[in-house]
Amino acid sequence: MRASSDRSRSRYLATYFASSRTPFVGLTAVAAQRVAREHADAFVAREAFALLASPIPEYRYVALVMLARKYDRGDRAARAMIAARYVRDLRHVDHWVLVDVSAPYILGRHLVGKPRAILRRLARSPRMTDRRVAIVATWALIRSGDYQPTLQVAELLLADDHPLIHRAVGWMLREVGKRSPSTAERFLTRHGRSMPRLMWRSAIERLPLATRRRLRLGGR
Repeated sequence: MRASSDRSRSRYLATYFASSRTPFVGLTAVAAQRVAREHADAFVAREAFALLASPIPEYRYVALVMLARKYDRGDRAARAMIAARYVRDLRHVDHWVLVDVSAPYILGRHLVGKPRAILRRLARSPRMTDRRVAIVATWALIRSGDYQPTLQVAELLLADDHPLIHRAVGWMLREVGKRSPSTAERFLTRHGRSMPRLMWRSAIERLPLATRRRLRLGGR
């Protein structure tokens, strides 16, 4: 990771992560993905979770990419351990980039075919990143053809005041709409008027033109 870092990029990354409390070393997402792919097999999951506790955001990014790869390749016991530890260590997943690179690929995949009460708990968390985990994790469920968890979490987050939650909910509703326009239309018909504008615009972006027209005629 040190060899792949570019100190000239550290100021840009600090701006991107919008944080002044943590150091940056200039490890870009492309470089971090490459390092994670090349070295994931050399790390056991325990070591990757130790790296996730690093104060350096780019190193946490590498750790999460490694853990997602390990989850993908692990047996049932390994996957259960990684998912449980991921939830326990969510305090280290403290930026939307870290959420998006991990939540669907670890927690979301683990919840396919399992109870989803954890999503409701996270959706009610005071931490924005926990709430974003709750909705973004459902991407894996959407891809499995199960849309209800997304709709349930989205309903819990309709009144959220954070723009990054508005974007995430709209994104997941858009993913539902790409696969089942009628499912998305029913949800948006019921809740569209109470949605923040940013959430609404993102949710309808990929719906068929006729569907968008019907929704707009409905009063949004």
